[in-house]
Amino acid sequence: MGKIKDSFSSKIKVPFFSPWITKSDVHAVIESLHSTQLTDGPKLRQFEDSFAKFTGAKFAIGVSNATTALHLSLKAAEIGIGDEVILPDMTFVATANAVIQSGAIPVFVDVDKATMNISVESAKRNIGPKTRAILPVHFAGKACEMDDICNLARKNKLLIIEDCAHAIGTRYKKKHVGNFGIAGCFSFYPTKNITTIEGGMIITNSKAVANYVSMARNHGITKSLSQRYSHGKPWDYEMSEPGYNYRLDEVRASLGINQLKRILRLNLLRKKAFEYYNKGLQNIDGVITPSTSRQNIDAYHLYIIRIEKRSGITRDELFKKLLHYGIRTTVHYKPLHKFLAYKNFANHMELRNSDELYDEIISLPFYPNISRVQQDYVIKCIADIIEH
Repeated sequence: MGKIKDSFSSKIKVPFFSPWITKSDVHAVIESLHSTQLTDGPKLRQFEDSFAKFTGAKFAIGVSNATTALHLSLKAAEIGIGDEVILPDMTFVATANAVIQSGAIPVFVDVDKATMNISVESAKRNIGPKTRAILPVHFAGKACEMDDICNLARKNKLLIIEDCAHAIGTRYKKKHVGNFGIAGCFSFYPTKNITTIEGGMIITNSKAVANYVSMARNHGITKSLSQRYSHGKPWDYEMSEPGYNYRLDEVRASLGINQLKRILRLNLLRKKAFEYYNKGLQNIDGVITPSTSRQNIDAYHLYIIRIEKRSGITRDELFKKLLHYGIRTTVHYKPLHKFLAYKNFANHMELRNSDELYDEIISLPFYPNISRVQQDYVIKCIADIIEH
């Protein structure tokens, strides 16, 4: 592996993230380029089969990204105009955007301060006559309390669609997340635990959902490309309803196949880096390190610390000082209710934890191939800044 560089500045010593693309990944991509079928082909089917096997789902359908995965899952559930969908205030905007694109109304609820996952109590308080679904986000690779969420959904006749963008490899009581609702939606964005550059996957145990998603991702056409050209007239197909161009191509599927082969190793390296940070940062006054699950398996997607007032420094000040030392950090995430586009959906009285967390959280550089030298430098700089 060559020296890790930051794409935005040569002064950065420790980038926030560095994709790990191997020679084997490159070979797989190049090999796929020699095919005459560069989309909707055998590599996609292989990737889907491998992902279904890894997650234990009956079906896996590759799509262009996790946002389109969420959108198609909502459409498959027939959620639309006039419906309300409950989701956590602390998530990336894509979660809310997919709900809005389906025609439904997003209802932002608070999160648990320790896990940053959706608060079941807050969700319970926000269920109304128009609520059709709950959309839990397995934040930073830590599983939500799915027993409680499933009980809540069952009692109120709600559908569950899981946002698993951070959670490739996350298991709740030995069951891979994404298998608790009607669909689970995954992301293969460059910063995720495996990458296809851009890309996503829907898993489901419903044949009806799988059939709808497979059709809708390809303009609503009832035949795949291979089916159209294997027999009969390739132009003789039907379109049951207007669909979308949400396909995942052969090149990215090939990269996904190769990356998925080493997901267990990648997640183990993340776990070791997570534990190393925890050991080095846990005794710094005013720094709260993230916890891990005892009964579940985390995917360790992000490493997020909280900076309390007693540290003597604000989160923003720490961000600036670390950047001065050549360490790039960020925040996951700005709460949804703080965005202008969502101002009509916010219930500020219910979102105290996400407000407080937003002032405290900062995400440190974190990836499978981060070196101990890099981590030691980050730890030393944080200690020096806070203690002096």
